[in-house]
Amino acid sequence: MLRTASAQIFRRVTRSVTRSVTTDASLILERSINRVQLLGRVGQDPVMRQVEGRNPVTIFSMATNEMWRSGDGETSATGDISQKTTWHRVSVFKPGLRDVAYQYVKKGSRILVEGKLDYGEYVDKNQVRRQATTIIADNIVFLSDNVRERT
Repeated sequence: MLRTASAQIFRRVTRSVTRSVTTDASLILERSINRVQLLGRVGQDPVMRQVEGRNPVTIFSMATNEMWRSGDGETSATGDISQKTTWHRVSVFKPGLRDVAYQYVKKGSRILVEGKLDYGEYVDKNQVRRQATTIIADNIVFLSDNVRERT
């Protein structure tokens, strides 16, 4: 009887150890990175919004530019210069950073934003389902000289 009880306990312990080892190994295999860095100019002064029952968020847009020369070769000095501007929506949830962004980010400021991509859906005022891509910022580096406190 004692032998049977010991064997059952051993099997239970072995199963739980096996499960935890398997779980830990699968976590290592499933690591991933969602990281974004944007260097550009702010398109609008930030706004702070609060959704019911949630912490406030500071939101602003910023533009990044891509430039290239069209022509026969990359080293050619001839050809037209083309530019594409991409607009990004930036949301700041971190309490300290959220307040700093609201107070010091200004339209036209040159900043570096680091964070992660977030994809979501919402229903607009015309009841149309829309998709939105947002950068969730966890760091902002101010590069402009024109940083002024909001009054």
